[in-house]
Amino acid sequence: MLLLLIPNIDFAGDSGAQSVTQPEAHVLVSEEASLTMNCTYSASGYPALFWYVQYPGEGPQLLLKASRDKEKGIDKGFEATYNRDSKSFHLEKGSVQASDSAVYYCAMSDTVTGTAGGAERKL
Repeated sequence: MLLLLIPNIDFAGDSGAQSVTQPEAHVLVSEEASLTMNCTYSASGYPALFWYVQYPGEGPQLLLKASRDKEKGIDKGFEATYNRDSKSFHLEKGSVQASDSAVYYCAMSDTVTGTAGGAERKL
């Protein structure tokens, strides 16, 4: 089994008009299973959207980004498609491996005003 941790957070801008939400606190999957990690946002216009990954003992690093509707980010077998209609940027992978176990953060431009608590990788 493989546990991928997602901070259960809702980052809001100073005005509260923009936010990004990851509803699940963690996702537990078997190796080689498919994976979806949800991310929705609330904002006007076309904010840039990002997925960051943080492996044990390392700082967060950019995994994917997109800045316009229907744009798809792809890296390391992960992909996410910017969907303005559903205001989402869900992260997906067809077959996860133990090396994918990490903390995953969804972010949006101009929304992160603080830091989230830490979390650990667990296999």
